[in-house]
This record gives sequence, C-alpha cells and structure tokens, in this order.
Amino acid sequence: MNRKIVVCLFLFLSTAAFAQTDDAVQKNPVTLKSKFYQDFLNFASDKKGLTRLDIFIQVPYENIQFIKQSDKFTASYLVTISVMDEDQEKLISEKQWTEKIELKNFEQTISKNNFNLSLRSFELTPGKYFIKTIVEDKDSREEFKAENLFVVRDLSAILSISDPMFIAQQNVVDGKNKILPNVSRNIVTQEGGVPIFFEVYSDTSERILIEYAITDKKEEYLYKESETQNVNPGRNQFFYTLKDSSLSLGNYILTVRVSNPYNDATDQISKQFFSRWVGVPSNIRDLDNAIAQMVYIATSDEIDYIEEAETKEEKIKRFMDYWKAKDPTQNTEDNPIFEEYYSRVDFANENFSTYIEGWKSDRGMVFIILGPPNNIDRHPFNYDSKPYEVWEYYELNRSFIFLDESGFGDYRLITPLYGDLYRYR
Repeated sequence: MNRKIVVCLFLFLSTAAFAQTDDAVQKNPVTLKSKFYQDFLNFASDKKGLTRLDIFIQVPYENIQFIKQSDKFTASYLVTISVMDEDQEKLISEKQWTEKIELKNFEQTISKNNFNLSLRSFELTPGKYFIKTIVEDKDSREEFKAENLFVVRDLSAILSISDPMFIAQQNVVDGKNKILPNVSRNIVTQEGGVPIFFEVYSDTSERILIEYAITDKKEEYLYKESETQNVNPGRNQFFYTLKDSSLSLGNYILTVRVSNPYNDATDQISKQFFSRWVGVPSNIRDLDNAIAQMVYIATSDEIDYIEEAETKEEKIKRFMDYWKAKDPTQNTEDNPIFEEYYSRVDFANENFSTYIEGWKSDRGMVFIILGPPNNIDRHPFNYDSKPYEVWEYYELNRSFIFLDESGFGDYRLITPLYGDLYRYR
C-alpha cells in the first residue's frame, strides 16, 4: 500500500447514522448512553522499545452546551487524558486540551449525528495501563469520566499487527486515503460490508497470510475469510472490507491474524464491536435482553407475542412494530419514547446493579417507570437504622422508601408502587 493514510479530525456533519481488556481482546469500553466515545489503538512507534497508543475522543454535539453569540453558536470542552501504571500509583503521562466548536444554525447543535473528534498519541513502553479520560463542558461545567485498563502491546516481533480501526468514512483526495474512524464501534448493518484499516510490521519482504473472523458471544464463527498479501520491511498499511457479514443486533469480536509461509511467525489481535440496526437506539445490543426489559411498559401478552416469533427477522419486526406504535412523532426518524426508555434501563444498570442487573432491582423498576426523582434523601450510615433512601416525586406528590436490609446495596422498596403509579411516564 503506497498511499499515505490521513486520519481526518474535523466537525462531522452528516445525515447518515453510525456512529476490561486482556491480552487477547482489546474491548475499549464505551461510556454507557455515551456522553462521549473513545477508542484506543496500538500502532508501531518510530522510537525503539515503545508503542504508539492513539486515543480518539468523539463527543456528540447533543451532549454539550452551545451558547448563541451574534450569528453563531459556540461550545467548548476540556479533555484530560491521564495514563497511569496498572495500580494507579504513578502518573506516566498526561495530556490536556480544549476543543472549541462554532456552528451557524441551531439544528446542527442538537443533531444526534453530529460530533467533534479529536486525537492524542502517547509513546509508551508495552504493558498494562490505567487510563482515565475526563471531558468537561466549559459552559455547563458538567463533567463526564471514563476509566479503563488497557494493554499496550509489543509490536517489535519479526511479524506483528496493529489494532484494527473500524472506518466510518473513507475518501481518496489528491492520491491520499482520508479516513474517518468509527470511534463508537457501533456498526449499522449495511450492504457494503464493514470496512477496517490496520498495519502489519515485518522484518523482511515476504508474502503473508491474513485471516479475518467474526465470532458472537457464544464464540461461534459467523464470518471467516483469508487473503495473501506482499509485505515489505517496516510499516505496511491495509484496508479490508468484511463483506457478506450480515449480523444481527448484538456484540461481536473481530479477529485478524497474520502469519508467514512457514507459520513460524504469527500475530493476531481481537477487538469488540457492536452491530445495530437503523432506528434502534445504539445502547440496545442484545435483542432478547431488550425484549425482557420491556416488562415495565408492555403487557405480558405483548412481550409473549414478540418472543414467540418463529424467526429472528420476525422477532425484530414485531419488536420494532411495538415501538413504532408508541412513537409520538410518527413523521420523523426519532422515536423519543424508544430512546428514553432504554436510556433509563442503561442508567438503572449502571447505578443500581448488585447481584442482579439494575433494571431488575426495585430502584431500577421505579426509575424506569417514573423517571428520575426530583430529590433523593440518602441515609447510608445512620447508627440507629439500616441504610435507606427516600425518593421524592413532586408532581406525583409521592415519596418512595428503599431499605438496604442486607447492607450490600440491595435496596428494597417498602412503600408500594401500584395502580396508576405503575404506568410508564
């Protein structure tokens, strides 16, 4: 590949919708109901003994506050990336910068498809690191944080491969490949396949075998393909499209393996990604779970009807038909009830999970049905009582008390939720 690769970082405006670790699979966790997305990628460094870690930060416009100034709308946010040792005892490197955005019309500021993308690189010794990312909206002062363990790989072997980058958009301009990375790794099912980019590093000129595979959560193969390519000493860049990879809604693992003709030099890398369908909220990644989670809005008969579909295609159709009927804005692509319901499910899982998933807990149930309370009065350390919380809903003129009988965060509702209150709103 002799075309130079340019990673495009710019304000992306489009009507198209697309968007922990171990040594085998780099999962790069994404913030739930993501206030921002991030992707970590290992590439060979020009400095001996080091690996270049590229960190992409993607912030959707809808999650930051824009201020009207004269004839434009402006926003700014501060990004801090701190790289520490695995035990969080030593700061290895830290980078901080401010992103500024200027837009001409209000519609751009609230579009779900628009975002700002930035990139910072770190030269690191191979090993496992604790990486903390903080994004602070400079106008609202709201702060979002993500913390991850990530393996910086050693790419100095006689044959090695970088982490694969999922591609959202690719163009050739003046003989140069310009690529926009799919930082969220949310792959919308598309006929053209799933494009990726990666690098192969070799000590010699030779012809190598490159194998591609996609597996599901049961570790069953859904896609396998291979090709042979010539490589030269040093850095070799490749594009590949995973074609005919019709994937259902869910989480998947992409594995890319390289080997020489004698199979005495091999390397492979696996990376998690998420397949979704147009019109389905990006935080839904498992259809069966999403159907089970409808228990607070759908009747048992409605859920049974969806679950009893004979094929996966019929099941998703019944699922989508249910939510389409709930859509208060039938003439638009957005379905606010669909989005809000599963946003609440995500929040419940993130904040109320114990030995059961948060959406199944009593606090999760109340939160999903009634939304966030106006006030929460917490009593975690009273000497004369077990931990409890009081949730207040002013418009309903109701309070709900949750008691932690076990002392392990398993809060149980001791004031009943019944009648008209047990109705999603």
